[in-house]
Amino acid sequence: MKTLARFIQTKREELGLTQKGLAIAANVPLEIVEEVEAGKELFLAVTVRQALAKVLKCDPQEIKQLEKDISSNIISPEIIESLKQLILNGAGGLKCPRCGATLDTRIAKMYDLEDNLVLHPKAHCTKCPFQIHS
Repeated sequence: MKTLARFIQTKREELGLTQKGLAIAANVPLEIVEEVEAGKELFLAVTVRQALAKVLKCDPQEIKQLEKDISSNIISPEIIESLKQLILNGAGGLKCPRCGATLDTRIAKMYDLEDNLVLHPKAHCTKCPFQIHS
């Protein structure tokens, strides 16, 4: 079965790029490339998908087809929003609403078009495919 992680890694290696080289060429944070290839990031922002596709010489749709938006169909939007707020407020020890395992959380710091800092809560379960992306 073809996964997003394997697809990105294979395309990158075919072009002779390192993870850092891909990140620089696509102008995306190295952390995103590392998380995608580690299977931790399963859903990409449109701009990230387009930038990676351009560098990897593929159609963005090829990448989109491999993405998985697992959390939206399983857990209610209210629970997701609650978890996002807890992450932004620095809560630790959060548990996966799907299986109860530990959530690995972080806050991605990005900037909008007017150079304003925007904080995006992110999380992925350490045991099941559940994740939060924004």
